[in-house]
Amino acid sequence: MNIAEFDSKMSECGWVIVNDAVSPSLVSRMRDDIEIAYLRCRAIQIKNNIPENNDYTVHHLVGHEESFFEYLETCPVSQYIERYFKGPYILNSFGGAINTAGSASYAHNIHRDIRSYSENLPLVLNTLVMLDDFTEENGATWLLSGSHKHEEKPGQDYFDAHSEQALGKAGSVLIFNSNVWHAGGHNRSQDVRRSLTPMYSKPFMKQQLDYPRAIGYSKADSLSSNMRQILGYNSRTPMCLDEWYQPPEDRMYKRGQG
Repeated sequence: MNIAEFDSKMSECGWVIVNDAVSPSLVSRMRDDIEIAYLRCRAIQIKNNIPENNDYTVHHLVGHEESFFEYLETCPVSQYIERYFKGPYILNSFGGAINTAGSASYAHNIHRDIRSYSENLPLVLNTLVMLDDFTEENGATWLLSGSHKHEEKPGQDYFDAHSEQALGKAGSVLIFNSNVWHAGGHNRSQDVRRSLTPMYSKPFMKQQLDYPRAIGYSKADSLSSNMRQILGYNSRTPMCLDEWYQPPEDRMYKRGQG
């Protein structure tokens, strides 16, 4: 997909699908790893007494398994993400879902993943990596084209009548404006439908998890310059005057972050 086509589809519909973006070998590894990550997340959900409405969801996959880190490093749709933000961006969150027959979670409700309507200002961008084929039967994500242009949440009847499913093969990546109203589909098949949902934002936006702190500030030098940018190492918040008063090359919030 060339940039002009991307711009046109994002402007009109608010979403596009980049087919066959991720290599089959990486898709296979991430498909296995999301099952491992789910067990880890589920144990914490149960321990903290929030098991309801979180079935088969995973969150903040950075630091779970190497395949997820590799995806961020080699992100095959980075040119489109940079085009959307017209400059630098960071990872805002990195979740996923395992959609099975009869499973239910908050993701099946009509929602948008930015709490404040940003209109034409590109603050947050959703992506969805298809780890299995997304079909009508297994509950491919529903999106209401053009709804990024309207602040009001659509009614269920209107959404059901006008939304479209994002259908694609495993390895395809769905990209959509975070103002688009959407909902996960219900799986009517006997097959599992797995996906990853990295979200990106302008660097000055607060991340849903403090990835630099979680990974460790001391590990910054072991990361590529690309990963330091994506994970938010270049847009951290100082916690004291000593961290604030630093020469430009040592500042926690670097130049050029917007």
